[in-house]
Amino acid sequence: MGLNVCVFAGQGAQYPGMGKDFSEADSEIKDLFLRANEVLGLDLAKLCYEGPAEELTRSDICQPAIFVTSVAAYRAFQKKCPDVKFAMAAGLSLGEWTALYAAGVLGFEETVKVLRARGTFMQESCDATPSGMVSVMGATPEQLDEICASCGVYKSNLNSAQQVVLSGTKENVAKAEQAAIAMKLRAIVLKVAGAFHSPIMQPAREKLATVIADVAFNKPAIPVLANATGKLHADDPETIKATMLQQVTDSVHWCDDVTEAIRAGADTFIEFGPGKVLSGLIRRIDKGVKTLNVQDADTLENTVKGLE
Repeated sequence: MGLNVCVFAGQGAQYPGMGKDFSEADSEIKDLFLRANEVLGLDLAKLCYEGPAEELTRSDICQPAIFVTSVAAYRAFQKKCPDVKFAMAAGLSLGEWTALYAAGVLGFEETVKVLRARGTFMQESCDATPSGMVSVMGATPEQLDEICASCGVYKSNLNSAQQVVLSGTKENVAKAEQAAIAMKLRAIVLKVAGAFHSPIMQPAREKLATVIADVAFNKPAIPVLANATGKLHADDPETIKATMLQQVTDSVHWCDDVTEAIRAGADTFIEFGPGKVLSGLIRRIDKGVKTLNVQDADTLENTVKGLE
């Protein structure tokens, strides 16, 4: 019998309307959004349910918004399928914080506060240094190394063997796009605020360190995969803190995380939160595993059926 892994959405998956039907159907889930409103001092619920999209895209809003929506989807699933257990948790970038929450490492309000701060600090780093990201498809490791060395960009997201996201200043990202095209590779400049998961985020990492220094972390109740290492987090709370700071400036080893889970016996991945980006990436890494996603009432029903 294979193992189930819960995975949680990252930044960029947001859309107006997310979380609304879960809230309308369940007062306990609606309360999650109200609790987040209190912590943030703004109407996060209204932004999630109605937008506008531009406001929802801001990192300081987007990160807590996706977290709360992902928790809402996770809670709705738990109520519907109380007997389904997860052997492991993972998430992409901010989604790793949701995975830590799901594993009991830190509480709901604490995670909302951390992600508001994380989003704010990352946005400040973006504003200070005009930067961006470009997705490159089909490159060999040698080609990627050559692009990074010649264009001054960094490997930010190692999503699969076929797709790697590079980041750097706006100027260097444009050079990297042209270099990839010259190599007959597919390259798409992403619509993001800046060069996430790169040394450009060092100021954000330093500011976040002061915020989480006073946040109590617990030992995880289930194993959680770390983006920064591509392996499981340690059990020690202080080591988890250090690894989550490393995550701000270091590459996201998503492909390694998924491979590590499959090596441990995982054969079913359920994605919680807006969109289904992670399900697509997981299928690219291994077509043999089952991927399901829960982002609204319809996908919840489909996931329940998919587990029968």
